[in-house]
Amino acid sequence: MSDNDDNFQPEEAWDEYVWERFLQEQDRNTEKYFQLLETYMDHPNRDEIIAEQMGWSVFEAAESAEEDAGDSQTPEFLLDDEEDADDEFEEFTQSAVYSDTLRLHKWINRLFDSREDLREHPEAVRFATRSAICGAKLAAALCGQDQTEIGMTIAYLKRALKAANDALDAIQILADTGVLDRRRANHGRRLVFSIRNCVVDHMREYRRLWTERHGR
Repeated sequence: MSDNDDNFQPEEAWDEYVWERFLQEQDRNTEKYFQLLETYMDHPNRDEIIAEQMGWSVFEAAESAEEDAGDSQTPEFLLDDEEDADDEFEEFTQSAVYSDTLRLHKWINRLFDSREDLREHPEAVRFATRSAICGAKLAAALCGQDQTEIGMTIAYLKRALKAANDALDAIQILADTGVLDRRRANHGRRLVFSIRNCVVDHMREYRRLWTERHGR
C-alpha cells in the first residue's frame, strides 16, 4: 500500500448503485446472523461463536457498552437528531402516500379476516408481506432523508418498487387461479398501483436532484 493510500480522502457521495450494493451486503449479513442464531440458539457460548463468525469482537463491544453506561447523560446532538426524526416521520404520516399504504394494509387485514384460508396460501402471504415491505421501504426512503443522501433514498425507493411489483404479481396469480375474485383482485391492484406510482414519481424527482447536484 502506498503512502497516498493512507492519506485521508474526502468521502464522495454514494449514488444509488453503491447504496444498493451496500444494502445487499447488509441483507446478507442479516441473513447470516439469523442463520447462526438459529444454529447456536441453545449453545452456552452462543454470543461468542456468532460474534466470531460474523467478524465482530464481542469483548470490544462489551467494553464499549460499559463505557457508555458510565455516562448517563444523553449528548445534546443526539436529542436534536431524535427530535428531527420525529418531525420528519410526523410529516410523512401526513402525506398522501402514507394514507395509501395505511389503506392497503387495512384492506389486506380485512381480506384475511374474511378469508382465513388465505392466511395459508403462499401467494396471498406473498402479496401481504411484499405490500408491507413496500410501505416500509418507502417510509425508510422518505423519512429522515435529506439531499445529502439522495443515493440512499433512491436505493430504498427501488426496493419499494420491487416489492410493489412482486405484490402485483402475487395478486395477479390469485386472480388467474380463481383463488381471489376479480372484483377484490382489481381493488387490491388499484391500491398497490397508487403506491407504486408514487414511488416512481419520487424516484424520478430524486434522480433529477442527483443529476443537478452531481451532473451524472
